[in-house]
This record gives sequence, C-alpha cells and structure tokens, in this order.
Amino acid sequence: MALRLAMASQYAQEMQEFFRGNCKTREFLAHSSKVHSVAWSCDGRRLASGSFDKTASVFLLEKDRLVKENNFRGHGDSVDQLCWHPTNPELFVTASGDKTVRIWDVRFDKSITTVSTKGENINICWSPDGQTIAVGNKDDVVTFIDAKMHRCKFEEQFKFEVNEISWNNDNNLFFLTNGNGCINILSYPELKPVQSINAHPSNCICIKFDPTGKYFATGSADALVSLWDVDELVCVRCFSRLDWPVRTLSFSHDGKMLASASEDHFIDIALVETGEKLCEVQCESPTFTVAWHPKRPLLAFACDDKDGKYDSNREAGTVKLFGLPNDM
Repeated sequence: MALRLAMASQYAQEMQEFFRGNCKTREFLAHSSKVHSVAWSCDGRRLASGSFDKTASVFLLEKDRLVKENNFRGHGDSVDQLCWHPTNPELFVTASGDKTVRIWDVRFDKSITTVSTKGENINICWSPDGQTIAVGNKDDVVTFIDAKMHRCKFEEQFKFEVNEISWNNDNNLFFLTNGNGCINILSYPELKPVQSINAHPSNCICIKFDPTGKYFATGSADALVSLWDVDELVCVRCFSRLDWPVRTLSFSHDGKMLASASEDHFIDIALVETGEKLCEVQCESPTFTVAWHPKRPLLAFACDDKDGKYDSNREAGTVKLFGLPNDM
C-alpha cells in the first residue's frame, strides 16, 4: 500500500510538472454550431466531432495541431454522440436525433450504412469486441445493432430514464446510468439483471471505464464523480471539486488520470489513485464532452461556445486541445 501511494505521489508530481509546461489550449474550428461529442480513434491519429449542425468532422493530429480531413454530411438532425470502432481506426459511428445511426469509413465521403431506429438517439457505444453497437434514445429504448451485418439484433425498453450506456472491458456486462441515481448492470448478451447500485442521490448522468479495467467512474447531477472497483462493485472514492451536474468523463490512456467536466468553467483533472487535483483546465463556458488521447496526456474537449448569455463574437463549433507546449 505504501509503495503504491509513493508511486502515485511520484506520478502526480511528474504530471503536475508536465502540465505546468504544457498547459496551452488551442481551438480548431470544426462546425458551424455547437459540438456535442468528441472522440479519438483507437490509434490516436484522428479526432472526430459531432455537432448540432447535423454533421461529423474528422481531423488528423499532426505535430500538436488538428488538420481537418473531412466533414461528413447525411444526418437530418443533431449528431448527439459518436464513437470509434475499438480496434479499426478508420470506422466510427454517429447517433442522431433523426432516428438513425450511421457508420462511417474515413476513406469515403458518405456513410457506409444507415440503420433506422425507433426514436431520437442520444447516446451510443461500440462493444469492446467490435461486434455490436448499442444506441439509446429519448424514449429509453436501447437498440443493439450487428456491426457487420448493419441491422438491428434486438431492442430493450427500460422503465427508467436511461442516460448513458457502456459495456465493461470484458464485454460480458452492460451498464446503464439512470435518472434515479442508479447504475443498472445487465448480463450480456442475455440482458438479464445482475445488480442495481444506488450510486448517487440524484440523476446519474455519465459512465466511463478505465483502459486497464480496474475502475469505472460515474458522474451525477449531485456534482459528484464516484470511482468504482470493477470486481467488487464498491465505491472507492469520490471527487467533489465541481459545483454543477457532471456531464462528461474520460480516463487517460494509462488509467491514472480522470477528467470530469460540467457547467463549471473548468475541467477537473484528478489523480485516480488518491483523488488529488493534478490540474484545472480553464474554460469560458460549460463543457459538453472530454476525451483523453489513447496514447499521451492530450485532452480534447468542446464547450458551449456560442449562446445568448456568452460572448456572441466568439466562434461557435470549435474543438479544443489541452496539453500542448506553452511555447507553441
């Protein structure tokens, strides 16, 4: 235990020093309206973003800057969430309010397939084995799509508000956060109830698993982030530096840092092992989405860039990178 804490303390010092020298945030214009979702490809070469403007953009990461590769059109409504294939760096999928899911290949201008769903889609995830895509809609229906055959395998209607969905890293459990503050755990593919955890006293909004498979984290309307042991399903610590409902979470590539964001005008970066604050990323407006790079301490995020209550002269639809050298 003492050795583990000593190693965590050394890591914290190294990362705090790194962020002092690499705390520059750069903005890159991606869309004509607000960005709802950002995600890195599994190899870290590309960043994708989805927007209220009904499009998805893909950037190449070149020498600490993003170069737009393409803007993908086809959806008839807002792109609320997107994610990449877990092992194929050329495929990603988008969920839209137009009641469709589209799978895209970065080598082509058009989506390679469109799958119709029964409701306005708001969240999406790809199974770790790459075989299945799960998409949730505003009516609390989760549709499971065969990622190779491009068709619906089955649907599940839930009797509670479903906020975010995720498989565990072993692909044998399916997790949902709900409006009652609970984490519902189902077996997969049977979708039989395994456990329901009373995680928060209010709406449980988001969930993320760390790359090592040791922990998962949840964010809630109570402004708390809770960290859970995957094997024991017990809460090991809480992070409480935010004042507003936690909208989005992301673990770093090594599983040692956790970024969390809300309507607070900063992103909290914490040391997972102790909860210690490593850095505070300043923002000028609420943050919709955060995503650590899969191989390095580089954080992509997007904020509520333009709204009536904010500076109307600022660009809307930007994606941002934090962790760049100060001398850039």
